[in-house]
Amino acid sequence: MNHTMKAVAFSSHGGPEVLQLVEAELPQAGTGQVRVHIKAAGVQPFDYAVRSGWNPPGITIRFPQVIGNEFAGVVDQVGEGVTGFSVGSEVLGWALLACYAEYVVVSTDQIVTKPQEMPWEVAGVMSASGQTAHTALQELGVGEGDTVLIHAAAGGVGTFAVQLARAWGATVIGTASAGNHEYLRSLGAIPVSYGDDLVERVRVLAPDGVDAALDAAGKDALYASVALVNDKDRIGTLVAFELAEQLGVRLIRSQRSAARLTELVDLYTQGKLHIHIRKTFPLQQTADAHREVETGHGRGKVVLMVD
Repeated sequence: MNHTMKAVAFSSHGGPEVLQLVEAELPQAGTGQVRVHIKAAGVQPFDYAVRSGWNPPGITIRFPQVIGNEFAGVVDQVGEGVTGFSVGSEVLGWALLACYAEYVVVSTDQIVTKPQEMPWEVAGVMSASGQTAHTALQELGVGEGDTVLIHAAAGGVGTFAVQLARAWGATVIGTASAGNHEYLRSLGAIPVSYGDDLVERVRVLAPDGVDAALDAAGKDALYASVALVNDKDRIGTLVAFELAEQLGVRLIRSQRSAARLTELVDLYTQGKLHIHIRKTFPLQQTADAHREVETGHGRGKVVLMVD
């Protein structure tokens, strides 16, 4: 068997052009772990932030550094003590800074079974944005009868958040550029444009007030949220952490678990979660995939097809 695999890594921080297709050591599954032959891997803002020079808390970047945090694929090696998965099992899951590659080794508490009817490209983008949205709405206590404002609602996290909030019985107002308003309506949200007078436009749409707000856009969205939501404990941001501390609102970091991912997969199977795949790229065109995600205001998810 070949002892190397193809992976995408960078050896210096910079633009998309620093991403290189490299030969990396083929990982081996240890006790309680499986190795997965990756079919699809999602591309997120997190990935290009790390590539550009951001250092996630508690993570050491070592060059050449592989990136990518979510994947779907087929188990091809099973370590000792593993139950519930075997060679040939189709799975989806997550692993930090490891998924832009042909293979990944993970512990079995980081994967769940992929439903037969779920396409690979969809399975490859469920774990990161989906779990972030789920964590955020849970922390904000979103549920039946709430009116929730979701910023950047047509983006990766936003599309999950809109649909989860709707599934949990909330009314959703989503900010997006005009070109994405029809798409947001199709997900069950009331669309509203970004920009000046956002607060006034939302007040017209929600005369009884807004109960909670989730920000995936940054500064202006957070100020608008504070103006609209009375309880600061029900305002959360995924991006503007320094400003959040000044304003006294929640900083939300994804809490990933197999149970959370299973819940998302179940909603998908029930037809309550639709994932829009904006574009797919082969592994050797990862730099182009990053350019696509960095344009912002895009709809849905971008995915690398590894096989």
